Amino acid sequence: MIRRREFLVGAGVAALAAPAVLRAEDVTIIKMGALKLIHSITPYFYERFTPAGTRIEVVPFESPAEGKNAVVTKSVDFGMFGIAAATLGAAAGEPVVVIAGACNKGMAIIAKKDSPISSIKDLKGTKVAIWPGSTQEVFILERLRMEGMSIKDITPVRVSFSEMHLALARGDVDAYVGAEPGPGVSLSTGIGKLVEYPYGTAMGGLNMVFGAHRDTLSEKPKLVNVILGIHRKAVEFAMANPAEMSAMAVAKLGQKKEAIDVSVPNVELTWKFGALEIAQSKTYAEYMLQLKQIRQLPDFATFFDTRFVDELAKQA
Repeated sequence: MIRRREFLVGAGVAALAAPAVLRAEDVTIIKMGALKLIHSITPYFYERFTPAGTRIEVVPFESPAEGKNAVVTKSVDFGMFGIAAATLGAAAGEPVVVIAGACNKGMAIIAKKDSPISSIKDLKGTKVAIWPGSTQEVFILERLRMEGMSIKDITPVRVSFSEMHLALARGDVDAYVGAEPGPGVSLSTGIGKLVEYPYGTAMGGLNMVFGAHRDTLSEKPKLVNVILGIHRKAVEFAMANPAEMSAMAVAKLGQKKEAIDVSVPNVELTWKFGALEIAQSKTYAEYMLQLKQIRQLPDFATFFDTRFVDELAKQA
Protein backbone atom coordinates (compact mmCIF):
# COMPACT_ATOMS: atom_id res chain seq x y z
CA MET A 1 0.00 0.00 0.00
CA ILE A 2 1.32 3.46 -0.85
CA ARG A 3 1.58 5.62 2.22
CA ARG A 4 0.04 9.07 2.23
CA ARG A 5 3.46 10.72 2.52
CA GLU A 6 4.79 8.89 -0.51
CA PHE A 7 1.74 9.83 -2.48
CA LEU A 8 2.08 13.53 -1.69
CA VAL A 9 5.73 13.47 -2.72
CA GLY A 10 4.74 11.78 -5.97
CA ALA A 11 2.10 14.39 -6.56
CA GLY A 12 4.68 17.11 -6.24
CA VAL A 13 3.48 18.27 -2.83
CA ALA A 14 5.88 18.66 0.08
CA ALA A 15 4.86 15.96 2.52
CA LEU A 16 6.23 17.68 5.60
CA ALA A 17 4.24 20.81 4.81
CA ALA A 18 0.95 18.96 4.31
CA PRO A 19 -1.82 20.86 6.10
CA ALA A 20 -4.39 19.24 8.33
CA VAL A 21 -7.10 20.33 5.91
CA LEU A 22 -6.19 19.93 2.27
CA ARG A 23 -6.46 22.98 0.07
CA ALA A 24 -8.04 22.65 -3.35
CA GLU A 25 -4.67 23.01 -5.04
CA ASP A 26 -3.32 20.07 -3.01
CA VAL A 27 -5.84 17.63 -4.44
CA THR A 28 -4.61 15.45 -7.27
CA ILE A 29 -7.34 14.75 -9.79
CA ILE A 30 -7.08 11.57 -11.82
CA LYS A 31 -9.23 11.42 -14.94
CA MET A 32 -10.29 7.85 -15.62
CA GLY A 33 -11.91 6.91 -18.92
CA ALA A 34 -14.59 4.20 -18.85
CA LEU A 35 -17.06 2.75 -21.33
CA LYS A 36 -20.81 2.77 -20.76
CA LEU A 37 -20.75 -0.96 -20.10
CA ILE A 38 -20.74 -3.16 -17.02
CA HIS A 39 -17.18 -4.13 -18.04
CA SER A 40 -16.19 -0.62 -17.02
CA ILE A 41 -18.12 -0.46 -13.77
CA THR A 42 -14.99 -0.75 -11.60
CA PRO A 43 -14.02 2.96 -11.68
CA TYR A 44 -17.34 3.83 -10.04
CA PHE A 45 -16.09 1.97 -6.94
CA TYR A 46 -12.80 3.86 -6.89
CA GLU A 47 -14.05 6.61 -4.57
CA ARG A 48 -14.28 4.36 -1.53
CA PHE A 49 -10.64 3.28 -1.98
CA THR A 50 -9.13 6.65 -2.95
CA PRO A 51 -6.55 8.05 -0.49
CA ALA A 52 -6.89 11.55 0.96
CA GLY A 53 -5.64 14.23 -1.40
CA THR A 54 -6.81 12.39 -4.50
CA ARG A 55 -10.05 12.63 -6.43
CA ILE A 56 -11.17 10.41 -9.31
CA GLU A 57 -13.16 11.82 -12.19
CA VAL A 58 -14.78 9.07 -14.26
CA VAL A 59 -15.15 10.13 -17.90
CA PRO A 60 -17.62 7.88 -19.80
CA PHE A 61 -17.17 7.02 -23.48
CA GLU A 62 -19.54 5.35 -25.93
CA SER A 63 -16.98 3.34 -27.90
CA PRO A 64 -13.62 1.64 -27.19
CA ALA A 65 -11.92 3.78 -29.84
CA GLU A 66 -13.08 6.98 -28.12
CA GLY A 67 -11.69 5.74 -24.82
CA LYS A 68 -8.35 4.77 -26.34
CA ASN A 69 -8.07 8.07 -28.22
CA ALA A 70 -8.68 9.98 -24.99
CA VAL A 71 -5.64 8.27 -23.47
CA VAL A 72 -3.51 8.91 -26.55
CA THR A 73 -4.44 12.62 -26.58
CA LYS A 74 -4.09 12.82 -22.78
CA SER A 75 -7.70 13.95 -22.38
CA VAL A 76 -7.77 11.38 -19.57
CA ASP A 77 -4.90 10.00 -17.49
CA PHE A 78 -5.93 6.36 -17.78
CA GLY A 79 -8.63 4.44 -19.59
CA MET A 80 -10.42 1.12 -19.99
CA PHE A 81 -11.15 -0.14 -23.49
CA GLY A 82 -11.12 -3.31 -25.52
CA ILE A 83 -7.90 -5.06 -26.46
CA ALA A 84 -8.92 -4.43 -30.10
CA ALA A 85 -8.82 -0.64 -29.72
CA ALA A 86 -5.52 -0.85 -27.87
CA THR A 87 -4.00 -3.10 -30.54
CA LEU A 88 -5.24 -0.90 -33.38
CA GLY A 89 -3.62 2.12 -31.77
CA ALA A 90 -0.32 0.43 -30.94
CA ALA A 91 -0.07 -1.12 -34.43
CA ALA A 92 -0.45 2.38 -35.87
CA GLY A 93 2.40 3.65 -33.69
CA GLU A 94 0.29 5.40 -31.08
CA PRO A 95 1.83 5.68 -27.58
CA VAL A 96 -0.81 3.57 -25.83
CA VAL A 97 0.47 1.01 -23.31
CA VAL A 98 -1.45 -1.82 -21.63
CA ILE A 99 -0.51 -1.80 -17.95
CA ALA A 100 -3.23 -3.96 -16.32
CA GLY A 101 -6.36 -5.97 -16.93
CA ALA A 102 -9.86 -4.50 -16.70
CA CYS A 103 -12.42 -7.15 -17.59
CA ASN A 104 -12.58 -10.63 -19.08
CA LYS A 105 -15.65 -12.19 -20.71
CA GLY A 106 -18.71 -9.91 -20.83
CA MET A 107 -19.65 -10.74 -24.43
CA ALA A 108 -22.30 -12.98 -25.97
CA ILE A 109 -23.89 -13.92 -29.27
CA ILE A 110 -27.65 -13.42 -29.01
CA ALA A 111 -30.42 -14.32 -31.49
CA LYS A 112 -34.14 -13.62 -31.54
CA LYS A 113 -35.84 -16.03 -29.17
CA ASP A 114 -38.24 -17.48 -31.74
CA SER A 115 -35.66 -17.72 -34.54
CA PRO A 116 -34.16 -21.04 -35.75
CA ILE A 117 -30.66 -19.78 -34.87
CA SER A 118 -29.10 -21.93 -32.16
CA SER A 119 -25.46 -22.18 -33.24
CA ILE A 120 -22.79 -20.26 -35.13
CA LYS A 121 -23.50 -22.28 -38.27
CA ASP A 122 -27.13 -21.13 -38.12
CA LEU A 123 -25.99 -17.52 -38.61
CA LYS A 124 -25.36 -18.23 -42.31
CA GLY A 125 -27.47 -15.93 -44.45
CA THR A 126 -28.65 -13.81 -41.52
CA LYS A 127 -28.17 -10.18 -40.51
CA VAL A 128 -25.82 -9.92 -37.54
CA ALA A 129 -25.16 -6.69 -35.63
CA ILE A 130 -21.43 -6.13 -35.03
CA TRP A 131 -19.56 -3.07 -33.81
CA PRO A 132 -16.60 -2.61 -36.23
CA GLY A 133 -13.20 -2.45 -34.58
CA SER A 134 -14.41 -4.00 -31.34
CA THR A 135 -12.98 -6.97 -29.50
CA GLN A 136 -16.22 -8.80 -30.20
CA GLU A 137 -15.69 -8.42 -33.94
CA VAL A 138 -12.48 -10.43 -33.84
CA PHE A 139 -14.08 -13.11 -31.67
CA ILE A 140 -17.01 -13.64 -34.06
CA LEU A 141 -14.70 -13.66 -37.08
CA GLU A 142 -12.59 -16.33 -35.42
CA ARG A 143 -15.65 -18.36 -34.39
CA LEU A 144 -16.91 -18.18 -37.97
CA ARG A 145 -13.52 -19.36 -39.21
CA MET A 146 -13.54 -22.26 -36.76
CA GLU A 147 -16.91 -23.34 -38.19
CA GLY A 148 -15.62 -23.19 -41.77
CA MET A 149 -17.36 -19.89 -42.46
CA SER A 150 -16.36 -16.28 -43.01
CA ILE A 151 -17.86 -12.81 -42.79
CA LYS A 152 -19.15 -13.37 -46.34
CA ASP A 153 -21.58 -15.97 -44.99
CA ILE A 154 -23.47 -13.36 -42.96
CA THR A 155 -24.65 -9.81 -43.46
CA PRO A 156 -22.84 -7.69 -40.86
CA VAL A 157 -24.78 -4.64 -39.70
CA ARG A 158 -22.99 -1.77 -37.95
CA VAL A 159 -24.75 -1.19 -34.61
CA SER A 160 -23.36 0.24 -31.37
CA PHE A 161 -23.44 -2.01 -28.32
CA SER A 162 -26.05 0.09 -26.57
CA GLU A 163 -28.43 -0.20 -29.55
CA MET A 164 -28.08 -3.92 -30.28
CA HIS A 165 -30.92 -5.14 -28.05
CA LEU A 166 -33.35 -2.63 -29.58
CA ALA A 167 -32.21 -3.54 -33.09
CA LEU A 168 -32.96 -7.20 -32.30
CA ALA A 169 -36.31 -6.36 -30.75
CA ARG A 170 -37.36 -4.31 -33.80
CA GLY A 171 -36.30 -7.08 -36.15
CA ASP A 172 -33.60 -4.96 -37.78
CA VAL A 173 -31.16 -7.83 -37.25
CA ASP A 174 -31.46 -11.57 -36.66
CA ALA A 175 -28.68 -11.75 -34.10
CA TYR A 176 -25.95 -9.64 -32.55
CA VAL A 177 -22.48 -9.99 -31.06
CA GLY A 178 -22.92 -7.89 -27.98
CA ALA A 179 -21.38 -6.64 -24.79
CA GLU A 180 -23.05 -6.84 -21.41
CA PRO A 181 -25.49 -5.64 -20.27
CA GLY A 182 -27.09 -5.85 -23.75
CA PRO A 183 -27.26 -9.67 -23.74
CA GLY A 184 -28.63 -9.59 -20.19
CA VAL A 185 -31.37 -7.20 -21.31
CA SER A 186 -32.32 -9.42 -24.25
CA LEU A 187 -32.37 -12.59 -22.12
CA SER A 188 -34.23 -11.13 -19.15
CA THR A 189 -36.94 -9.59 -21.34
CA GLY A 190 -37.45 -12.76 -23.36
CA ILE A 191 -36.54 -10.97 -26.59
CA GLY A 192 -33.41 -12.99 -27.18
CA LYS A 193 -31.78 -16.33 -26.56
CA LEU A 194 -28.17 -17.26 -26.06
CA VAL A 195 -26.37 -18.69 -29.07
CA GLU A 196 -23.06 -18.93 -27.24
CA TYR A 197 -20.48 -17.21 -25.09
CA PRO A 198 -17.56 -17.10 -27.55
CA TYR A 199 -14.76 -18.06 -25.17
CA GLY A 200 -13.71 -21.25 -26.93
CA THR A 201 -10.92 -19.68 -28.95
CA ALA A 202 -7.22 -19.34 -28.17
CA MET A 203 -8.01 -15.84 -26.88
CA GLY A 204 -10.06 -17.19 -23.97
CA GLY A 205 -12.16 -14.52 -22.29
CA LEU A 206 -9.76 -11.65 -22.99
CA ASN A 207 -11.72 -8.45 -23.41
CA MET A 208 -10.91 -5.10 -21.82
CA VAL A 209 -7.57 -3.71 -20.70
CA PHE A 210 -6.32 -0.84 -18.58
CA GLY A 211 -4.27 1.58 -20.65
CA ALA A 212 -2.07 4.62 -20.24
CA HIS A 213 -0.06 7.02 -22.36
CA ARG A 214 3.61 6.05 -22.52
CA ASP A 215 4.60 9.46 -21.14
CA THR A 216 2.49 8.92 -18.03
CA LEU A 217 4.48 5.82 -17.12
CA SER A 218 7.82 7.61 -17.32
CA GLU A 219 6.72 10.96 -15.91
CA LYS A 220 4.26 9.91 -13.17
CA PRO A 221 5.17 6.41 -11.97
CA LYS A 222 3.90 7.08 -8.43
CA LEU A 223 0.55 8.15 -9.84
CA VAL A 224 0.40 4.87 -11.78
CA ASN A 225 1.00 2.97 -8.55
CA VAL A 226 -1.75 4.95 -6.83
CA ILE A 227 -4.40 4.31 -9.49
CA LEU A 228 -3.56 0.62 -9.86
CA GLY A 229 -3.71 0.17 -6.09
CA ILE A 230 -7.18 1.71 -6.13
CA HIS A 231 -8.14 -0.36 -9.16
CA ARG A 232 -7.14 -3.64 -7.51
CA LYS A 233 -9.13 -2.91 -4.35
CA ALA A 234 -12.18 -1.85 -6.35
CA VAL A 235 -12.02 -4.99 -8.52
CA GLU A 236 -11.69 -7.30 -5.53
CA PHE A 237 -14.56 -5.57 -3.75
CA ALA A 238 -16.91 -5.71 -6.75
CA MET A 239 -16.15 -9.36 -7.53
CA ALA A 240 -16.66 -10.34 -3.88
CA ASN A 241 -19.94 -8.42 -3.75
CA PRO A 242 -21.95 -9.16 -6.93
CA ALA A 243 -25.03 -7.52 -5.45
CA GLU A 244 -23.03 -4.28 -5.06
CA MET A 245 -21.79 -4.63 -8.65
CA SER A 246 -25.34 -5.10 -9.84
CA ALA A 247 -26.62 -2.12 -7.85
CA MET A 248 -23.84 0.14 -9.16
CA ALA A 249 -24.48 -0.94 -12.75
CA VAL A 250 -28.19 -0.24 -12.37
CA ALA A 251 -27.42 3.21 -11.00
CA LYS A 252 -24.76 4.18 -13.56
CA LEU A 253 -25.99 2.43 -16.72
CA GLY A 254 -29.71 2.99 -16.25
CA GLN A 255 -30.58 -0.64 -16.90
CA LYS A 256 -33.14 -2.71 -15.03
CA LYS A 257 -31.93 -4.85 -12.17
CA GLU A 258 -33.34 -8.02 -13.75
CA ALA A 259 -31.12 -7.50 -16.80
CA ILE A 260 -28.01 -6.64 -14.81
CA ASP A 261 -28.47 -9.68 -12.57
CA VAL A 262 -28.30 -11.85 -15.70
CA SER A 263 -25.21 -10.00 -16.93
CA VAL A 264 -23.12 -10.11 -13.75
CA PRO A 265 -22.19 -13.84 -13.90
CA ASN A 266 -20.86 -13.23 -17.43
CA VAL A 267 -18.50 -10.48 -16.28
CA GLU A 268 -15.07 -11.04 -14.74
CA LEU A 269 -13.54 -7.81 -13.50
CA THR A 270 -9.79 -8.08 -13.14
CA TRP A 271 -6.61 -6.12 -12.49
CA LYS A 272 -4.18 -8.89 -13.35
CA PHE A 273 -2.22 -8.88 -16.57
CA GLY A 274 0.55 -11.43 -16.83
CA ALA A 275 2.02 -14.10 -19.09
CA LEU A 276 -1.37 -15.66 -19.94
CA GLU A 277 -2.98 -12.35 -20.86
CA ILE A 278 0.05 -11.29 -22.90
CA ALA A 279 -0.05 -14.58 -24.82
CA GLN A 280 -3.78 -14.15 -25.47
CA SER A 281 -3.20 -10.55 -26.57
CA LYS A 282 -0.47 -11.58 -28.99
CA THR A 283 -2.77 -14.25 -30.42
CA TYR A 284 -5.47 -11.63 -30.74
CA ALA A 285 -3.09 -9.31 -32.61
CA GLU A 286 -2.13 -12.15 -34.95
CA TYR A 287 -5.82 -12.64 -35.79
CA MET A 288 -6.20 -8.94 -36.46
CA LEU A 289 -3.22 -9.08 -38.82
CA GLN A 290 -4.63 -12.12 -40.64
CA LEU A 291 -7.96 -10.36 -40.95
CA LYS A 292 -6.12 -7.29 -42.30
CA GLN A 293 -7.53 -5.12 -39.54
CA ILE A 294 -3.98 -3.97 -38.88
CA ARG A 295 -1.07 -3.65 -41.31
CA GLN A 296 1.58 -4.79 -38.85
CA LEU A 297 1.87 -6.19 -35.37
CA PRO A 298 2.44 -3.76 -32.51
CA ASP A 299 5.87 -3.54 -30.93
CA PHE A 300 5.03 -5.90 -28.08
CA ALA A 301 8.10 -4.81 -26.11
CA THR A 302 6.57 -1.36 -25.66
CA PHE A 303 2.87 -2.25 -25.95
CA PHE A 304 2.81 -4.16 -22.65
CA ASP A 305 4.26 -2.91 -19.38
CA THR A 306 3.50 -5.23 -16.47
CA ARG A 307 6.04 -3.93 -13.95
CA PHE A 308 3.38 -2.05 -12.00
CA VAL A 309 0.97 -5.00 -11.65
CA ASP A 310 3.91 -7.30 -11.03
CA GLU A 311 4.80 -5.20 -7.99
CA LEU A 312 1.16 -4.96 -7.00
CA ALA A 313 0.88 -8.75 -7.07
CA LYS A 314 3.61 -9.01 -4.43
CA GLN A 315 1.48 -7.09 -1.97
CA ALA A 316 -0.98 -8.89 0.28
